[in-house]
Amino acid sequence: MALEITDANFEEIVLQSDKPVIVDFWAEWCGPCRMVGPIVAEIGEDFSGRAIVGKLDVDSNPGVAAKYGIRNIPTILYFQNGQVKDKQVGACPKNVLVTKLEALL
Repeated sequence: MALEITDANFEEIVLQSDKPVIVDFWAEWCGPCRMVGPIVAEIGEDFSGRAIVGKLDVDSNPGVAAKYGIRNIPTILYFQNGQVKDKQVGACPKNVLVTKLEALL
């Protein structure tokens, strides 16, 4: 399962986390986002307790998306200690996302 991340809770959930965090920037109308969504949810279950996995709707939360220069979706940012450590733009297989997350554990 992936947490719902918003402009309001982004700092608390993502920037202040003591665990690695991945944030899936997505939108309801985005076809590739709908393909990646279930994969992100699976990763959330697979890494429960070891990492935070969340989704941020760019239409409802434009502040964070603008701050990180999100121009294409889906974009997945990998955070550690409040800093962006890696990124994936566009749909990709689960193993690509998992490999990037495991590098932060």
